Amino acid sequence: MTKLTPFEEKRLPDKQPSPDDQSGMRRWKLRRLKEDGRDPYHEVRYDRTHTIAEVLKDFDGLLGKQVRVAGRVMARREHGKACFLDLADQDGRVQVYANVDTLGEEQFKHLKSADLGDILGVEGEVFRTRTGQESVKASACTLLTKSLEPLPEKWHGLSDIELRYRRRYLDLIVRPEVRERFKLRSEIVSQMRRFLEDERGFTEFETPVLEPVCGGATAEPFITRWEALDDDFYLRIAIELRLKRLIVGGYEKVYEIGRIFRNEGVDTQHNPEFTMLELYWAYVDYSDIMQLTEDLIVHICDSCMGTREIEAGDRRLSFEPPFSRVQFEDLMREHAGVSVQDLPDRKSAAAHAKKLDVDFKKDASYEKIIDRIWTAKVEPHLTQPTFVLDYPVAVSPLAKRIPDRPHLAYRFELFANSVELANAFSELNDPLEQRARMEEQIARATEGYRELDEDFLRALEYGMPPTGGLGVGIERLLMALLGEPSIREVMLFPQLRKQ
Repeated sequence: MTKLTPFEEKRLPDKQPSPDDQSGMRRWKLRRLKEDGRDPYHEVRYDRTHTIAEVLKDFDGLLGKQVRVAGRVMARREHGKACFLDLADQDGRVQVYANVDTLGEEQFKHLKSADLGDILGVEGEVFRTRTGQESVKASACTLLTKSLEPLPEKWHGLSDIELRYRRRYLDLIVRPEVRERFKLRSEIVSQMRRFLEDERGFTEFETPVLEPVCGGATAEPFITRWEALDDDFYLRIAIELRLKRLIVGGYEKVYEIGRIFRNEGVDTQHNPEFTMLELYWAYVDYSDIMQLTEDLIVHICDSCMGTREIEAGDRRLSFEPPFSRVQFEDLMREHAGVSVQDLPDRKSAAAHAKKLDVDFKKDASYEKIIDRIWTAKVEPHLTQPTFVLDYPVAVSPLAKRIPDRPHLAYRFELFANSVELANAFSELNDPLEQRARMEEQIARATEGYRELDEDFLRALEYGMPPTGGLGVGIERLLMALLGEPSIREVMLFPQLRKQ
């Protein structure tokens, strides 16, 4: 008998618990295994010949041959001197058949005592049972990891939505469709890179997450302390101003897919930490960016989704180009009964919001009140993919003004399923006007810019060519393509309160 360590003696029960105490029973089994010299955490590797998916894909070609597979026990059935297990790895699930004659008394006893969630390595012959079930007949079995906690029952044991997010690892174990969703997310991001780099000639760059000045968007930042510099820094709320410096520096097609942080509320469409694609393209305007955006999304639909028709609850979204194109002002008049030109200041915007029964924070800025009216009254009508064009300058501080309509800017947003997916500008490159707009925003804002990014303004003074820019929320795009109503369903680890 192998002697346990003092810590193991303390943590593992020395008497067999009640069968109702599943965690205790598993720890009791672990104690017995360790005392018998069968440490289930001893193995440092297991040499597989095939994944389970590979066995199933080439099943007829492997019939009668020996394979070595590994995975987690997801089901178990006993029939006297025979035992059936369902073994699952990342991409597949296969039945393992074992009997005492093939495995021998000792190995068969240990296999029968395996719990759901244990991780096993199995060597055996590929065969079909009499009922035609694709299976592996075990001739050797290795316990690679002992699971000390019982798995939740698929439909009822993990029905608490918050628990699914807190313990995403369990969600992934018991719901293969969730694993597939996040594999698809990875593939979508990969296809974005292939499209931009291989087909359109963009180059990806990495820019700082810690910023000395908070800018590029209107949002509350997270603040952290850089002790070595004895100064406060911000987690970036946008990538924009750094990438524009690269355009100034001579690059013409740049992008980054990176994490953004905004110290704001959490709801079905917002998470304080999220992923953005931002790109900038010199010598083009927002109409070129609009076509690029449409082409990118259609490419993702074709390459990753296999369809341009998406089921989103009781809606059917069609990403068949061309997407609709509608003016911002026309939508405001139609659904909010007002033109933004008729709301020149905070007082008039607040009065109209109250008239429409639109809530807003007491200290909300003019831009935020306009945004609240738009969100409450217009966005619900934007179900099919729609480009909304030409936003008010007041809510577009980084976009060029339209000369013959000076209260509007060259800006579009793309909506689908009533959610904003993308935001784009013909970028403002006049350093004097950019400084004036930023100063005005600082003067009247209750959030966002608190100081000028003097280095960015200095960069503009050296000259930035006419440029089109785009930001795409990766999670928002996934919500639309997967028909998911909540951003938490497309984030592996959404932010939650401490438990």
